[in-house]
Amino acid sequence: MIIRDLESVKTVEWGNGLSRRLLLESDGMGYSVTDTTVRAGTKSRLEYRSHLEACYCIEGSGEVVSASGDSYPITPGRLYALDQHEAHYLIASPDADLRLVCVFSPALTGDEQHDLDADGFSQY
Repeated sequence: MIIRDLESVKTVEWGNGLSRRLLLESDGMGYSVTDTTVRAGTKSRLEYRSHLEACYCIEGSGEVVSASGDSYPITPGRLYALDQHEAHYLIASPDADLRLVCVFSPALTGDEQHDLDADGFSQY
């Protein structure tokens, strides 16, 4: 059995917020769970070529926008899943941080970070 508290897990500055890594590859579960904060007013170009990701919003609001321009609001209680490794923009509203609980498959090793200054979509 694995028991963890948010205050004691690895925290990674991923570019436009923090990712608290609750479960990692080394835990042997086959997936990762993160508690992710996206800073208010930020826009991130993201793509996960090696992972599938599902995110469930627990606080704040924003939107996820596909590379083709389709926009989907994110509000508490809404889940979005990137089931085709889609390149996307993650945008947090300007008035408050966006907080997501995210699941990655396969699991993250724990040190992954985005390069939001790179050309194109940041990926890992």
